[in-house]
Amino acid sequence: MTKQELFDKFVELMGRFADIRAVTALRDGFIMTTPFTICGSVFLLLANLPIPGYAEFMADIFGKDWTIPLNAVAGGTFSVLAVIAVLAITYKYVEAEGCDAIMASILALTTFIIILPPFAATPDGAVVNDVIPKAWAGSNGVITAILVSFFSAWVCCYCEKNHLGIKMPEAVPGGVVRAFEALTPGIILFTTAAVIYGVCHFAFNTTFPELIFKIIQVPLQGLSDTIIGGTIVASLQSILFWAGIHGPNVVGGVMKPLLIANSLDNQALLDAGQQLVNNPAAKIFTVQLDDVFYKSGGCGITMGFLIASWLISKSDQMKSITKIATVPGLFNINEPIIFGLPIVFNPYLLVPFIVAPLAAFYVTYAAIAIGFMSPFGAVQVPWTTPPIIAGLLLDGWQGAVIQIINLALSTAIYFPFVRMQDKKMLEEEQEAA
Repeated sequence: MTKQELFDKFVELMGRFADIRAVTALRDGFIMTTPFTICGSVFLLLANLPIPGYAEFMADIFGKDWTIPLNAVAGGTFSVLAVIAVLAITYKYVEAEGCDAIMASILALTTFIIILPPFAATPDGAVVNDVIPKAWAGSNGVITAILVSFFSAWVCCYCEKNHLGIKMPEAVPGGVVRAFEALTPGIILFTTAAVIYGVCHFAFNTTFPELIFKIIQVPLQGLSDTIIGGTIVASLQSILFWAGIHGPNVVGGVMKPLLIANSLDNQALLDAGQQLVNNPAAKIFTVQLDDVFYKSGGCGITMGFLIASWLISKSDQMKSITKIATVPGLFNINEPIIFGLPIVFNPYLLVPFIVAPLAAFYVTYAAIAIGFMSPFGAVQVPWTTPPIIAGLLLDGWQGAVIQIINLALSTAIYFPFVRMQDKKMLEEEQEAA
């Protein structure tokens, strides 16, 4: 089998993977959580703007507890991320199957709450019973939320498609019919949840979310927070996008829950009064590093391509594409280049499209590892925030400096390849003339 045939098989395999119902539901479900995390980030950013004297200025105006209302918003978004994920993932899965997505989402949420620990510990060690603990309704419960979503969606769809439920007369209103149809999947889900809760409690003296956290989530987060993990994520996104598959969506559907959990773990350290810089417990590879620092201008850090093109392009084709793509590129939208130049299946640009984001990832990872930048907490910025501004908001002037370095590095990497592409286009134009 030739290299081309192997590559074609790989692309075909990843395309099939991207079309798996569970993968698309996971991806689309976490996309639905974006408004909550971004809005929570805005309030958290307002409470922690990296401006010298800002906290003191606000305290003088609003009092020493001025951050409490802002942190309440962050707690009502980030701290219930798993709850939001249960609803969103289940809804997207069941909706794609053409079944009753609203009822399935409610049943999944109830199932998730049943298996949560029914208590929370206070800072002084006291235990408060009959509560929903935010510790497990947030980032620590993300993997459990995903498992509950998939199982609940499958049960609801199976029951509805096979008409397993209480049959009601035709004269009964539709809303009542749907409510009674939900009894069968509800009984199945709640009985399963009760059995799981009992087994975990009596056999292991724990709860299902705690068990899943120890066995699955902690190792996965640890694997994601490594140079190897980041290399795989960054390169795979570019390879798939070059092959015409939306790499960030495919890879992000699997990795984004873990990277968000990494950032929320860092926020928990901040909330406990710890510093993140040079803290061995802090995670380096978080969702902010993925969204902002090696995707300036879009996947493949194509802002470097645009800068290089502005500097050296001579062909009318390259100049036109560059002009069209620059404004969207400033807001990290690079489809005009990906499909308009195109970069897709373009042999001239495969190497820089993979190498540039990898270089940016290594620079940013090293900057955090040596303490030049701080690891990221829960604060996020919208993915459309222009480069340098995004770095400034996330990590102060250090973040802006690293983004400038990444842009300069990516421009240098793209430079010779853009020259080759431009030369080819110029030759084509001269032949046509």
